[in-house]
Amino acid sequence: MRIAILCPYSLSVPGGVQGQVLGLARALREIGVDTRVIGPTDGPPPEPGVISVGPTVRMEANGSVAPMNVGAVASERTLEAIRTFDPDALHLHEPFVPGPTAAALVGSTLPKVGTFHAASEGEHAMYRRFRKVALRASRELTIRTAVSVDAKALAEQFLGGTFVVLPNGVDIAKFSDATPTATDRPAVIFIGRHEPRKGLGCLLDAWSEIDRDGVLWVVGDGPQTDELKARNVANVEWLGRITDGELASRLKG
Repeated sequence: MRIAILCPYSLSVPGGVQGQVLGLARALREIGVDTRVIGPTDGPPPEPGVISVGPTVRMEANGSVAPMNVGAVASERTLEAIRTFDPDALHLHEPFVPGPTAAALVGSTLPKVGTFHAASEGEHAMYRRFRKVALRASRELTIRTAVSVDAKALAEQFLGGTFVVLPNGVDIAKFSDATPTATDRPAVIFIGRHEPRKGLGCLLDAWSEIDRDGVLWVVGDGPQTDELKARNVANVEWLGRITDGELASRLKG
């Protein structure tokens, strides 16, 4: 069996959707399913089995800013990659986000599974803007899934139909094999983009009120990084972007 997984965001950049796409592809290969990931990259593909459709620019999407490629060339490369690989089915993550997934949704006649991740208030705008088109295009989906109850509710509100909740997977082996990061005090870790909807500012407010010895590890970056660093909250280590290996070690530690 051959499966193609489509991602609208740069596979070279850490992110929730990208991590799920790459992790699912690895898991499918482990059970003997011939799997390819099709999506944009910034530089060489990050791992084997990834087919790049071109570089990205940062654009507003799903209430945030995401690295995307919405150009016609990327859409053409997406459909060509599907024809060349000739999969039995497509798995589209965020099917209505402009770019490779949307191109595959309307440009291929293969069976399609659509997985919806969007769940926040800021993400309502996308559904409202493209609702009429999305309602028609959603008929192309053979199976509709959502990664959470909130994502399911948002998708059902604007698209109707039936959605199955399939939560994101976790690569347990990655963490069980990791070496714990040494620390002599309790540690809390924040992972995500530094923007209002992720809540890092609220976490720092709470952290500044804690009267005990501990360390807050902050992973990632974003538009609020400099502003939040300037608060000079004690016992905070700003780590920036780190490797998957270091992340696993800190989570295990």
